Amino acid sequence: MKKQEPQQGKAPTGDQELLARLGLPTDISRLSLKHPALYYNRELSLLDFNERVLALARNPRTPLLERLRFLTISTSNLDEFFEIRVSGLKEHIALKVGLTSPDDLTPRALFEQVSEKAHRLVEEQYRVLNEEILPALEEEGIVLLRREDWSESQRVWVRDYFVEEVMPVLTPVGLDPAHPFPRIVNKSLNFIVSVKGKDAFGRASRAAVVQAPRLLPRIIALPKEEGDETIRFVPLSSVIHANVEALFPGMKVRGSHQFRVTRNSDLWVDEEEIDDLLLALEGQLDRRRFAGAARLEVADSSSEELQQFLLEQFHLSDIDLYCVNGPVNLHRLSQIYDLIDRPDLKYPPFRPGIPERTQKHPDIFAAIAKGDILLHHPFESFAPVVELLQQAARDPKVLAIRQMVYRTEENSLLIEALCEAAMAGKEVTAVVELRARFDEEANIHLATRLQEVGAKVVYGIVGFKTHAKMMLVVRREEAGLRHYTHLGTGNYHSGNAKAYTDFGLLTCDRKIGKDVHSLFQQMTGLGKVPRLRRLIQSPFSLFDDVVERIDAEAEAAREGRPSRVIAKMNSLIEPQVIQALYRASQAGVPIDLIVRGMCALRPGIPGLSENIRVRSILGRFLEHSRVFFFHADGEEKTFLSSADWMPRNFFRRVECCFPIQSGKLRRRVIEEGLMTYLQDNTDAWQLLPDGTYEKIAVGKEVPHSAQLFLLDQLQDEGPVS
Repeated sequence: MKKQEPQQGKAPTGDQELLARLGLPTDISRLSLKHPALYYNRELSLLDFNERVLALARNPRTPLLERLRFLTISTSNLDEFFEIRVSGLKEHIALKVGLTSPDDLTPRALFEQVSEKAHRLVEEQYRVLNEEILPALEEEGIVLLRREDWSESQRVWVRDYFVEEVMPVLTPVGLDPAHPFPRIVNKSLNFIVSVKGKDAFGRASRAAVVQAPRLLPRIIALPKEEGDETIRFVPLSSVIHANVEALFPGMKVRGSHQFRVTRNSDLWVDEEEIDDLLLALEGQLDRRRFAGAARLEVADSSSEELQQFLLEQFHLSDIDLYCVNGPVNLHRLSQIYDLIDRPDLKYPPFRPGIPERTQKHPDIFAAIAKGDILLHHPFESFAPVVELLQQAARDPKVLAIRQMVYRTEENSLLIEALCEAAMAGKEVTAVVELRARFDEEANIHLATRLQEVGAKVVYGIVGFKTHAKMMLVVRREEAGLRHYTHLGTGNYHSGNAKAYTDFGLLTCDRKIGKDVHSLFQQMTGLGKVPRLRRLIQSPFSLFDDVVERIDAEAEAAREGRPSRVIAKMNSLIEPQVIQALYRASQAGVPIDLIVRGMCALRPGIPGLSENIRVRSILGRFLEHSRVFFFHADGEEKTFLSSADWMPRNFFRRVECCFPIQSGKLRRRVIEEGLMTYLQDNTDAWQLLPDGTYEKIAVGKEVPHSAQLFLLDQLQDEGPVS
């Protein structure tokens, strides 16, 4: 390999325009790596990610019902963005507190840019729905009927449905001095109704609010007409609109308009001032439903007077108003996907592969004892992880089971196995992260259930979220106690394991087992940070380790030795890590980054980051695995991790990063987790220096989708049940 010369000094004439556009000097070598123009804002980058999700809904190659699903995913992502990120920005503005962001934007300036981008995104979501997806569905005999298109028989059926199923659970609230504007639940469907006339008590209120309970289905299937195979749906909003006069007998309804408010959903508790985190969080969950408003969505048919009235009720301004042409909660359209049995309009089903060794050895302990087992989800099954815990629960040789739980599903087989083990008298310890965002209530319930059957439950460390994914089984064997361990990049959630790409490792490596044991001791007890032999841990060593490894590659490049960094993650925003990557690029290190979501680094800047390439992969599955590769003078050090390269993962969470030591498995991780994604020319987007993304075109090359390739290579070839 040729010696890699550092790229420094004045940029060539052709690059000066780019540098000027980014607000950078032409002599990049004298520029501080902390210069704000070298960083793209994380909130804007997150909105860019949602635009790429929406692009999947626009893509005609995506199966039609999957296009609808991606549209609803982009809307639910945007809901969370307002609940957390925009709400946080509003708090900064209200308290006049600056942001600690390397791009140096003020809260007000960022909020204005975010609002402009979000309004464009919402407008595009409804355009895609109304002009592309709904017409395409109609061609396939799937119709979401508007009120003006109902036949007389459909109108009668809807009226009967309203009277029998909807009206009994609606409570209209007339607005007058005795009935102030009601409390509106976060993201609920509501109607503001203009009325005229007097009621039985002589009251002449001009307006009322009708709230639709969440127990009502948002999408309702109409009965099929004889001889017609067309499947027709009506939204609940249309059902209520068409029959709202029945809620105000004897009065004239002059208008009815749907609206929805998005509230601040970021829970906060002062952990230094509470005695029981579980009880404190239970008290905060109700607060989330009625916290400060961040966004108001209204039907675009509503008057400006009505819009201003609603904005005043929620203490919002015009910039927070989103007028929409369709249902105010597009996410609810996802029910159509579940209600329609049309395999031809969905991704083809598949059966995840099962590692050959676990098929040959029904005894999971015997299978792991023969060597480490790598699992690549969803292409390979999550079943061996479940099997490990289920066999451990029933095996009389197993003495103790320890597991970290960040997210899991309702009726989880893993939780069932933990309960079974605890009831069998085994030592069961669960580290449950109660503050897993939007899973707080579910985790409180499972923590309570585990305690009721005798398991020890702890909630991690005060001030730090427990985000590591680890399971430890202690088993007595002829040679003594043996540790069987599962480490992963994803959660213990069987549903996610079918939709998210993640790696998992089953091992009985002695040093890894001791390290995992030490981390559990750290979570449950007291003491100094243990010395780990295999694992790398946040918040103590992972940040330093990553920066040191990047710096080592830079030093190798400066000395003319081969160097390489490849990393795959969900987000890259940690400024000191970005600075290390910039230094490595200037030294000549080839750097490839596969970043699904937020990325604050600007690749391709002459004299700074021209050796860095950043791509984002969006396809059928949500990319979630974290893989870090360093050339390391030919040793090809390869790690899997629960942590992204973000400040919170390095400094405010308990995370676990672990090496892949087996040469065979390391080659698999490099090929399956990195190289095939770098070859993707179907689902890949390239990040440009200005922060925008460009879809990578196939051109004359053979089309290659990393996810389809992995499905073909790893799935079970047997029939799908």
